[in-house]
Amino acid sequence: MSFISEFKAFAMRGNVIDLAVGVIIGGAFGKIVDSLVKDVMMPVIGRLIGGIDFSHFYLNLSSQTYDSLEAAEKAGAPLIKYGIFLNNAINFIIIAFAIFLLVKLINRLHAAEKKEEPAAPAAEPEDVKLLREIRDALKERG
Repeated sequence: MSFISEFKAFAMRGNVIDLAVGVIIGGAFGKIVDSLVKDVMMPVIGRLIGGIDFSHFYLNLSSQTYDSLEAAEKAGAPLIKYGIFLNNAINFIIIAFAIFLLVKLINRLHAAEKKEEPAAPAAEPEDVKLLREIRDALKERG
């Protein structure tokens, strides 16, 4: 098998295509959730706790003081931007919860499909098979 035909067989497998679709959908879903967190939830949470914007929280590690995060960044000061970390942590929790709900829904749909299918007849026990063979053999003899 040539290298190109081997690569084509690999790339056209269902799993690879499903993975590619999942990555693309996941990227788009991540942008939607990111916007939900930054543009919808964080302003509401900030308003509830006194009009605070988490993205501007930082810890200045230099001896100089700055009026804002932007001024400290422009000066090149060493900073710990824990507000951005809080935004990203909330973003992750929301994405994880949304994926959990999606997987739960898919599992419920799969369970409903399995219930609708008729159950396969149970396999006949080995001892019953042997007894039938003995009965049939006895009938043939006499």
